[in-house]
Amino acid sequence: MRMTTTVIFVAALFAALILYILVTQRNNPMPVTSQIASRPVAANAVQQLLEPAGYQSQFVQPGRRHTLLDVRTPEEFAAEYIPGAINIPVQVLSEYLHEVPTGQPVVIYCRSGNRSKIAMQILAQAGHAELYDLGGIIEWKAAGLPVQRKQ
Repeated sequence: MRMTTTVIFVAALFAALILYILVTQRNNPMPVTSQIASRPVAANAVQQLLEPAGYQSQFVQPGRRHTLLDVRTPEEFAAEYIPGAINIPVQVLSEYLHEVPTGQPVVIYCRSGNRSKIAMQILAQAGHAELYDLGGIIEWKAAGLPVQRKQ
């Protein structure tokens, strides 16, 4: 009799746990980053590293449409940024994917290159087909290229 009571108690506890998980998931759906991470990257996606000089020769020319995406914090962006860049911090990129135009190359940079790699993965999994990792603004400045400061 005692064994049956224990089995019933454990089964009820397990059922309560499953019910709790289901209710919690309905009220707090999977974060966008988790949803994106579960999507496959398009087979035709272009993802490559790009040196500052390569950016200048490939993208800084009349009629060449692209998005230059700075994934640093707003404070870092305000201090200095590459001319023409838009700022969406990598921490919130998955929530602002609609701000990154599709159908054109996206060139991504951060301070040193770590956050730009993460952003590239997020954008690739969201379906962006042509992505370039410019690395960091540190390398950009070391190459003697211009930066701007917010007024």
